[in-house]
Amino acid sequence: MLTPILMAGGAGTRLWPLSRAGAPKQLQALFDQETMLQKSAARLSRGFGAKRLWVATTREYLDRVRRELPQIPRAHISVEPMKKETAPALGLALVRILHKDPEAFIVYANADNFVRDVGEFLRILKVAESLARAEPDRLVLVGIRPAYPDTGLGYIRMGDLLARVRRRRGEDEIFSVRAFVEKPNQKTAERYVQSWEYLWNPTLIVAKASTLFQKYARHLPAMHERLVKIKNALGTVRENAVINREFAAIAPTTIDYGILEKEKGMAVIPADFGWTDVGSWRAVHEILAASPQATVARGPHLAIDSGGNLLVSAAGKLIATVGVHDMVVVETEDAVLVCPKSRSQEVKKLVEVMVKRKLKKYL
Repeated sequence: MLTPILMAGGAGTRLWPLSRAGAPKQLQALFDQETMLQKSAARLSRGFGAKRLWVATTREYLDRVRRELPQIPRAHISVEPMKKETAPALGLALVRILHKDPEAFIVYANADNFVRDVGEFLRILKVAESLARAEPDRLVLVGIRPAYPDTGLGYIRMGDLLARVRRRRGEDEIFSVRAFVEKPNQKTAERYVQSWEYLWNPTLIVAKASTLFQKYARHLPAMHERLVKIKNALGTVRENAVINREFAAIAPTTIDYGILEKEKGMAVIPADFGWTDVGSWRAVHEILAASPQATVARGPHLAIDSGGNLLVSAAGKLIATVGVHDMVVVETEDAVLVCPKSRSQEVKKLVEVMVKRKLKKYL
């Protein structure tokens, strides 16, 4: 059975002002009473059991993660001393898992994704697991058939057909990975949607843990060397001191850029289980709205001649609109965001400006 690694250490700056440094988007209840972290953990626990689940997070989020996921053993929460992007975070979780189970097979998943069809999601992961066990030297990715041209996502370009796997209704196709493409412009994204070759990249990885760790030695040798020192110190009196020292010296990079974009011979399985990267307020509207023209409101609102809006009143103030269409309005106690839905990816730039201007009270 797979050992899921749920990545829950990100900042979620594109969902400001609700997502803040102390309470990022994965710790927010955006859709109902459960946070995205709780939803993601429940999804993976349904397929593989809560006792197998690992969560990778940072020290500043540890208490909140433990409160939200009391069913996860404390030993299965991999705590990073500081934020270092996804490759170091995954590497630290990997060495901890390998220390306990050298033969483990893992699935890497992000806590800030939305999945509509959980049954199909779990079925595809088990197909990926079967392939990874049959070919343990290969990394297996899951790609999402694009529903529309999205300029905020990375894409996987498929290569040759490697295999077809029969199932009760139809079959699953498995392809080689030809290339990765990061955040194309609108015209290019439209071309990708029309082509069978391109998939959204959710960074959903299934692999033998030791194989994935070997890729660090190949593509990130300096990081691998420090992770080996941490692995050798686990279970000793030196564990915390070595983790703090070695992790601090690791250069930050993402798993996509650091390993996946450099690795050859990977496989990808095209899938469609209602996946959404909750990376912008527009994505939140798309998940919650009955149609693109529908307004979604969280909190009191009053509208005249308005539609297609996302209105979030976290502090309970009335949001009133007149002649407003396709906009995002998010209100908290100390900030108000107003932007077109089409430009909601740019909220991250606002946060970058606040960082430069040292407006810490709003971060």
